[in-house]
Amino acid sequence: MTTLIKICGLTTPDTLDAALEGGADFVGAVVFPKSPRHIAPTDAAVLFERARGRAKIVAVTVNPDDALLDEIAQTLKPDFIQLHGSETAARAEDVRALTGAGVIKALPIRHGDDFAAADEWDYHADHLMFDAKPPEGSALPGGVGHSFDWTLLADRVFRHPWFLAGGLNPDNVAEALRITGAPMVDVSSGVESAPGVKDAGRIAAFIEAVRRS
Repeated sequence: MTTLIKICGLTTPDTLDAALEGGADFVGAVVFPKSPRHIAPTDAAVLFERARGRAKIVAVTVNPDDALLDEIAQTLKPDFIQLHGSETAARAEDVRALTGAGVIKALPIRHGDDFAAADEWDYHADHLMFDAKPPEGSALPGGVGHSFDWTLLADRVFRHPWFLAGGLNPDNVAEALRITGAPMVDVSSGVESAPGVKDAGRIAAFIEAVRRS
């Protein structure tokens, strides 16, 4: 079974094109001003139009209010809204109603007991994403290049296909897939030359490494 790939935090035409030409299944726009990958919904709408019909478009948000969700829905028109904050599972139904998009929920993982939240979210999200819990005091909920103990995912079963995220890069993604059997992977900082600066060569190398696995 082919592993699906999401390249997240894209902000420029050349790197979006690298993801599309490599065959990425999902492409992500981060709508969160504190992130070095932030892109305004109106700018994202222009950039990501080239991806429509070629890859699923994901708007990555952190505790978005209704006004932001409405703006994203009206301009970017994403296939999925990714919730990367402290949202409740009930919020997923609001997000669907407001945007008409599917829901990806990122859950921060450091220890085995961090999977407890997955039990409830598994019934509300189209896809779960297991990301490394950021360091204490971090202003960002993800995209910091940290990974977690992948063996924590071994033999776990979920209702829907799920994403592995956190610290993945072209050099370690094959090992991560071997350990976890993840049906989907998400990468952001692992294909950058500097925070927020995507590298087309690293994007291509990551996609190739996943396809070879």
